[in-house]
Amino acid sequence: MTTVTGESELHAPGLLGQPIDSREDPRLLRGEAVYVADIDLPGTAHMAILGSEVAHAKILGIDTKAARQMPGVLKVATAADFTDLMPLPCIWIPGGVESHFPPHPYGLPGSRPVLTGDAVRHVGDPIAVVVAETERQAVAALAAISVEYEPLPVVTRADDALAEDAPQLHEAVPGNLNAYWTCGDQERTDAAIADAEVTVELDLVNQRTINSPIEPRGAIGAYDRATGEYTLYSSTQGPHNHRFLLSALVLGIPFNKLRVIAPTVGGSFGTKGYLYPDMALVLVLAKALGRPVKWVDTRTGLMNSTVQGRDHRQHVTLAGTRDGRITAVRCTSYANLGAYPSTIGPGVATALMGRSITGMYAIDAAFCEVYAAFTNTVPLGAQRGSGRAEAAFLMERLVDRYAGEIGMDPAAVRRRNLVPADRFPYDNGLGWTYDSGNYRENFDRALELSGYADVPARKAEARARGKRLGVGLATYVAICGVGPSTRMSQEGMLGGTWESANIRVHPTGEVSVTVGSASTGQSHATVFAQVAADELGIDVDTVDVHEGDTLKAPYGQGTYGSRSYSMAAPAIALTARKIKRKLVRAGAVFLGIPEDRAVYANGKVFEAGNEENAKTFAELAMGLWYGWGLPADIEPALDETTHFDPPDFNYPFGSHVAVVEVDELTGETEVVAYTAVDDAGNIGNPKVVLGQIEGSIVHGLGQALMEAAEYDDQGVLITADLRDYALPRAADVPFFALDKTCTPSPHNPLGAKGAGEIATVPPAAAVVNAVVDALADLGVRHIDMPLTPEKVWRRLRGEGAEQ
Repeated sequence: MTTVTGESELHAPGLLGQPIDSREDPRLLRGEAVYVADIDLPGTAHMAILGSEVAHAKILGIDTKAARQMPGVLKVATAADFTDLMPLPCIWIPGGVESHFPPHPYGLPGSRPVLTGDAVRHVGDPIAVVVAETERQAVAALAAISVEYEPLPVVTRADDALAEDAPQLHEAVPGNLNAYWTCGDQERTDAAIADAEVTVELDLVNQRTINSPIEPRGAIGAYDRATGEYTLYSSTQGPHNHRFLLSALVLGIPFNKLRVIAPTVGGSFGTKGYLYPDMALVLVLAKALGRPVKWVDTRTGLMNSTVQGRDHRQHVTLAGTRDGRITAVRCTSYANLGAYPSTIGPGVATALMGRSITGMYAIDAAFCEVYAAFTNTVPLGAQRGSGRAEAAFLMERLVDRYAGEIGMDPAAVRRRNLVPADRFPYDNGLGWTYDSGNYRENFDRALELSGYADVPARKAEARARGKRLGVGLATYVAICGVGPSTRMSQEGMLGGTWESANIRVHPTGEVSVTVGSASTGQSHATVFAQVAADELGIDVDTVDVHEGDTLKAPYGQGTYGSRSYSMAAPAIALTARKIKRKLVRAGAVFLGIPEDRAVYANGKVFEAGNEENAKTFAELAMGLWYGWGLPADIEPALDETTHFDPPDFNYPFGSHVAVVEVDELTGETEVVAYTAVDDAGNIGNPKVVLGQIEGSIVHGLGQALMEAAEYDDQGVLITADLRDYALPRAADVPFFALDKTCTPSPHNPLGAKGAGEIATVPPAAAVVNAVVDALADLGVRHIDMPLTPEKVWRRLRGEGAEQ
């Protein structure tokens, strides 16, 4: 995979913005990183979890006698043994509407029981645990547990779950409907559609997909009887959030008695930001047994228990004029929440998707309604680009259908409807106010870089080789930078979404930056060091970064929603500015000059106009460490903290172009070229961002061409390992042409926008648009994802329903 960079500048002058090599990479590549599975505390016992083999049934009895007598078994437990544990809570409920959840003792939405004792609601639903001396012994003992079921009817689709005769999953949720949620102006939108010169409609399936990080989840619990303190080692994106939720709302213990440590985390894509039963179980079992308890998931276990993504069935309508102006868009979506509401699943399925459907276009009337329903499947959660990807898919498919209906080039339709540069900040009418952008510049750059004008000649050349060439366009806007806290509370988030950073300057001049985020592979240690070093004007190699340990770091919200560089990095920058202000005051004292004459630049304080007489950063650090001669209003040492809560979100955007070739004999689709021009505002480290862009595109290509979580009619996941669930490989990835535009966000001091997941948002739409373009002369107007060779082959032969 090769990255081709266009003419645009990749970085600005100064340390920040330079493509510094990731300092984490050597350790990772040499196999020296420590993951949860690598941690072996003295006396560790091993836990295995028994998941249900059926998707829906009453539990009539659980016989654990034989398992208790197996070699090495220390404890076998069921729900009856954990009556003091509260259910895992859901903390993002759809805002402003009536919602129905399984109950929680504190009046919160109950997410799920730690172990289920009355009924199972999806394959993999945890029923019992075994703790043994070894992992093999624990797993062997699971097979000796006998569960008596009374089978119940199964439903796996959200729209089917809302039918009058559908099986009911939870007594407290009538009709399986968690929430009916809307945004926009329904009356105005329906009127615009009724009056339109042209309307187009589509029924879309944004299929369920499975997050597949290289490291499955793991957890280790430890308990200190002398202090009453618990420690949880977990592959988590949000150690601070999980500390609060587990201590206060699940275990019922003091907050200050739980420490959460996230060691190296091998990828997440959203899955590791959630509470899971194993986290609570290893802690209570460690206390019960008086020794650490460890659990590490398998790949099949991950696929049957870790939150899955996407899964919307939608009916969408676009209205417009004959000359290409879009006047309205409407969406009705059935969102599949799975068997239980995950920690933030309902918010992902509603607000993140629904408020994003207008994308980069200025549309006068828009409306979205979402029916969020429970089914007998694995709970739904975030997957890279969650909500935003589903919204971009529906909008970009509609635009192509509309362009075909009016006989206009898809690029011309898009260009006509882009939000003009002079209309920012722009209210999209659905709840988002876009901060900044120049959408036309971005879009035109993508067309130029992709060679869009040469498409007819390329189509002819491909046909001569027995291939059908197609070109697909897709644009997007992705809400990122989750804060601001008050705004998120209006969306139904039960908690703050600010971020924090601490900077401690040591007496010899080295700097430690400690943040509340938690890296899952985003090179935080490199980029955050750049931010601090750039602000302080010091050598980046003198700065180290610490995160992922709730005992050491200030409280923070974690890493998700492309928020690290636009939330944690501004907190670092603001803290560094506090440090500089103190250095100026102290430097004036040490130099014996008036404070208003003291200047801080290039890592030293000096008198204005006399840089030769200066105190270096290290000298100032040592002077403040000694504290000699300081006035009463200047405290010794350099140690500052900032909590950053932005005034609004940030809105990165971009334009992507996919070029595919479809083999007429086999139906195989090859992505032969892919162009992406993204705008993430000011970028801290372009090398890191380019890597994230590449990975994000591959993620989107996977959904378009091969990935799908398939359940049979009994609710069994038939794609439960990597033999049956296809993931993109190196051979599936084309050469990328990557470039950027830059419109800084006004909502943080670095002008940053999210970058980590944004390029996942448009690829599925771009690829499907390209394949439909390749087959358009055959009358093909839509194909549901994934575009497998068999599916495309059948459409080449005229099989399959048209819309």
